[in-house]
Amino acid sequence: MPLQKVRFVDDVPEVFRSSLQDIRRELDVPAEFPPDVVAAALKAGTAPQSPALDRTDLEFVTIDPPDSMDLDQALHIERAGDGYVVHYAIADVAAFVQYGDPIDGETRRRGVTLYAPDKRTPLHPPELSEGAASLLPDQVRPALLWTVPLNARGESTGVTCERALVKSRAKLNYAGVQKDLDAGTASESLQLLREVGKLREQLELERGGVNLPIPDQEVVTSDDGWSLEFRAPLPVEGWNAQISLLTGMAAADLMVKGKIGILRTLPEARNDLRNKLGHTAKALGIDWPHETTYAEFIHGLDPTVPAHAAMLAACTVLFRGAGYVTFAGSVPEHPQHAAMRAEYAHVTAPLRRLIDRWAGEICLALSAGTEVPAWVRESMDELPKIMEEADRRANAYERAIVGMVEAGLLHDQLGAEFDGVITDVDNREPNRGIVVLSAHAVEGRVSGTANLPLGKAVRVKLVEADIVKRSVTFELIP
Repeated sequence: MPLQKVRFVDDVPEVFRSSLQDIRRELDVPAEFPPDVVAAALKAGTAPQSPALDRTDLEFVTIDPPDSMDLDQALHIERAGDGYVVHYAIADVAAFVQYGDPIDGETRRRGVTLYAPDKRTPLHPPELSEGAASLLPDQVRPALLWTVPLNARGESTGVTCERALVKSRAKLNYAGVQKDLDAGTASESLQLLREVGKLREQLELERGGVNLPIPDQEVVTSDDGWSLEFRAPLPVEGWNAQISLLTGMAAADLMVKGKIGILRTLPEARNDLRNKLGHTAKALGIDWPHETTYAEFIHGLDPTVPAHAAMLAACTVLFRGAGYVTFAGSVPEHPQHAAMRAEYAHVTAPLRRLIDRWAGEICLALSAGTEVPAWVRESMDELPKIMEEADRRANAYERAIVGMVEAGLLHDQLGAEFDGVITDVDNREPNRGIVVLSAHAVEGRVSGTANLPLGKAVRVKLVEADIVKRSVTFELIP
């Protein structure tokens, strides 16, 4: 699950620019691509492996943020009797990148695409990720074509994955699609996206699954300075995400039945996390009855309400401990992703996530009833460690950026007093812990002269808001 992201609506304020550079140096965020990698990407872009199957007849579209050019996924949905057929085209990175070539080596070092308010650090050279391999409109591209028939309830009744040529008809954005859907002017395929998306959300709730509609934090500048606001995801973003989740679960089903694959796994959340999140909910004024489950509580949150948006951001703690497990010959003892209440695999973002290239190749072979390529079998056990390091850096990057912005929000308010709730207490030093502010939905360290009252409303004084250190610290007011 993604962490919340910080987005600047206007230019990045100068006060943050040097700090962003410091963060990149500290975390060893890759800079430009080496010349040999760029040269390999330019060459690969001119002569990709081309599949025999031509499905350019399908009227695919992509739906992404307006400024995105690394387009992994294109969508087309049609009716089939009282059910549906979902066609999902995924960029075929393996048509351009060969195992062991310079691009492959560099992507192993990077692992994932990294995002910051001022720049994107891509997994693949832009010559591929924003050019030859991207599912740009009106361009014929090699893709992994997933075909998933659904019954009237939105349940999958089968899956095929095959290489095909596809052509996107339009590069759409979420706001535009939502506007067309609300106005009743969207295409039939997009209207079916809403229909299928809602069915899949209901199935998710029925099985106790959780998919967090993580709000972005937007930095908005004005004549009075700048402020930090939450941007709630649009409904179409959730429906679109359900198609990706559907595909990932279909991929996992292929892998489990074929007894070879790479699953995304998550253990059950610890009970103490429920307690911590309960304190956060209290700080934000949100009722969470004891008998209400995680899934019921999260499905009941409205990301358009600022306090609920802050709660959803806090709930990302439930997804800590996610990892990858590879297997061949027998299925792992614990194959499920606990948040989804299902087996799940990452296959839908190969331009931005390394492991999807391997998972896609496995699914192509299993769907066709052929042998998984030798290079995949021989190298896939290396991937969990590579992705663990990549995810660690990505998470640290996001946390540092959020900390920087929160410190920036408060840095001119030293000595000010705020209401909040203690959400966590250090087991070794019970006079130290974490406080969540009620008004700003900012989290910071807090200390007191006595044991902190866990879960209690408190008054605190701001004693530090350091943009360079990305830290916010309070003192408890007795």
